[in-house]
This record gives sequence, structure tokens and C-alpha cells, in this order.
Amino acid sequence: QPQLVESGGGLVQPEGSLRLSCVASGFLLSAYAVGWFRQSPGKEREAVSCMSSFSHGGGSKFYADSVMGRFTISRDNGKKAHFLQMNGLKPDDTAVYYCAVLKGSMAPIQDRCKVSQVQDWGQGTQVTVSS
Repeated sequence: QPQLVESGGGLVQPEGSLRLSCVASGFLLSAYAVGWFRQSPGKEREAVSCMSSFSHGGGSKFYADSVMGRFTISRDNGKKAHFLQMNGLKPDDTAVYYCAVLKGSMAPIQDRCKVSQVQDWGQGTQVTVSS
């Protein structure tokens, strides 16, 4: 049974940092593109960042404009995990963050990093940015 388990959320002050982790089980993570999405109350779930597999896409990365330069996605296939390093956090970053594995596709990662292209979701972890 494929499963994604997240950790690392919490409460942080503005301009602070957090690192989210997502560990996969039940499937070969190295073969999949991975991503992070978030959802704030009253808003639709949105893409934050995605990263292709190294074998299909060379580990290319996509970032939403709102997090470009502040967030960094990475992956460690040996640990079956991917990560989201979040620096310079803002109150607008407050949301439930979900890790994801994307459906198979040869399209560029920027075209795949969408809710409709997610195959499996993590359970979500709350990130709150507040003073």
C-alpha cells in the first residue's frame, strides 16, 4: 500500500525557517516526480514546488512564483524521502502542506506540478507563520 508520511510542520515567526520531510513506502520513489502543495482555509489547494525524477527529467525543479527564492525542494532516493526547506517565511505561507507523488508523464515538470497530476498524497502538516 503506497504511503507518504510527512513531518516538520509547526509554528514559526515571520522570517523564520522550517524543513518539511516526506518519507515514502510501498513504491519506488526514485521513479516518480515528487512535489509539495498547500491549502489555506477557504482557498483551493495549490502547487508550491515539484521535482522530477533523475531518470526522467534530470531532477528539474519548479517553484510557484510566491515561494521562488525562499523555498528549496530536494530529494534523497536512498532514504525514499523528499524535503521542502522553507526560509523567509511569511504569514501568507500559513497553510496545511501536503507532500505528493505525481502521475507518470513525459511533460516538463512545470506543466506537471498541478493538483490534477497528483497520484498519491501525504496526510498534511500544518505550518503557521505568526508573531
